[in-house]
Amino acid sequence: MIIFLAIPFWLLIITAGKTQSEALKLSMSVTKQWHLLENFLTVIRDGKMLAAFFGSIIVTLPSVFIAIFVGSMASWVLARRATKPVAALYVVGISGLILPPAVVTVMMLLKMIGLSGTAVGMICVYVGIYLSTVIFFVTGFIRTIPTALEESMRVDGASPIRIFFMLILPLLAPTIATATILLILYIWNDVFYALFILSGKMSTLPLNLYNVASAGLYLNNWHLIFAYIVLMSLPLLIVFGIAQRKIISGITGGAVK
Repeated sequence: MIIFLAIPFWLLIITAGKTQSEALKLSMSVTKQWHLLENFLTVIRDGKMLAAFFGSIIVTLPSVFIAIFVGSMASWVLARRATKPVAALYVVGISGLILPPAVVTVMMLLKMIGLSGTAVGMICVYVGIYLSTVIFFVTGFIRTIPTALEESMRVDGASPIRIFFMLILPLLAPTIATATILLILYIWNDVFYALFILSGKMSTLPLNLYNVASAGLYLNNWHLIFAYIVLMSLPLLIVFGIAQRKIISGITGGAVK
């Protein structure tokens, strides 16, 4: 398994450090003289990467925060109300996992309300798409939390808001960490939805790479494309490295309980 993961990563790094002529061969041999830093500077300067980076930050962070926050509160209600209407609502809530969004309809709706091509419109789309993922993850975990803990706080006079923020939310930390990483991964690497919704009025890292590659800027410049991908993936690697323990505990926590 490690070999299958290491080979693409190795090819990515060594190609990003080669010259154009060396990169065209797409071999796994190490270059005699590394040009990694030079290629990084080239894609940052000529590929308009900084603007795209801030564009990705603007749409990713609010989308993840809103989806996690709203999804966690909705999951608490869905997990604790054992009625048929709530069960039906839960099915509707997680239907986004299997039903593809109607992109054309969403684009028309955003144009009607004036949010087409804006960061706010893109955030609304991401929240709507990935809210079902949060509900699916968090609801199952909340059902493993004993209701006696909540009842004891109610006896002491705690309000539902206080119970959620003081009891439920801290217990959800591992699961929320897992859902957060998944949402960051999905949104950060998204090209499809950003291409239609933003319509060239705003740029994100993967969308910018798609545009400059399509325009011929990186035509046959595989060393620059690979260097761009390395830089684009660095924030994800940093976040994953910091939160990897939370991710593992979040995945296995529900099974252990």
